[in-house]
Amino acid sequence: MNGPAKGVGSRQEAAALIDAAGTDEADWIAADLGGALPRVPVPHGPVVVVAAHPDDEVLGFGGTIATLLAAGVAVHTVCLTAGEASHGTGDPGAMARLAERRRAELTSALRALGPLPDAVHAHLPDTGLDQHEETARAVIAEALTRTGATLCLAPWEGDLHSDHEAAGRAARRASSDSGVTVWAYPIWMWHWARPGDQRVPWHRAGVLPLDGEALDRKKTALACFTSQLQPRGPQQAPVLPPGELVHHTRAFETVIR
Repeated sequence: MNGPAKGVGSRQEAAALIDAAGTDEADWIAADLGGALPRVPVPHGPVVVVAAHPDDEVLGFGGTIATLLAAGVAVHTVCLTAGEASHGTGDPGAMARLAERRRAELTSALRALGPLPDAVHAHLPDTGLDQHEETARAVIAEALTRTGATLCLAPWEGDLHSDHEAAGRAARRASSDSGVTVWAYPIWMWHWARPGDQRVPWHRAGVLPLDGEALDRKKTALACFTSQLQPRGPQQAPVLPPGELVHHTRAFETVIR
């Protein structure tokens, strides 16, 4: 997931929206998105799921990944950065150790979802993905071709985090070049948007319901990301405090098509 970085609008505007107090999950519950938005048919695959940082794919689509795996659908994952800047950028050694930790967390999380191949790691710089979109596009395109994917999932291009948006743009370009359908999953949107928010293309949104087993697998996978769930330091909140995590443990997942 990672904290604020530049996105749609200025760096300051995006950071202010992400740093501000977020929308309470009670507001999203009251909006009844699970009933208000159309249900999206479960894809038949193969499927490639793209993440900007380790944990994005589980936060946004982990329950559906578990559903697909249980149905025998082939799922492959591509992680573009190691999320090494989630705790700050002042100590290169600490960043390298965090990168190794986050890659290991991702391996454990993917195993919790089901029989998934190891993620493809692009090793691009965290918080600098927008400067490496062409490389990201090439990595995603190679994965789509190698797996014979019919669907690509990626972070939403309007998520207000530059890495998420760059990953979404790269996935859209790679999918267009390959003739593959692309869907987007929002992450930070649940924090800064509100029900009915005009910045969100609700007319293109749909939901994928999760059964109890898929949701349990997603929760188990999310628990693997201890670097994001624990305080980042003295007097520092986790990247994923409970108020954020609850947005991603609903009985459905949302995609923008």
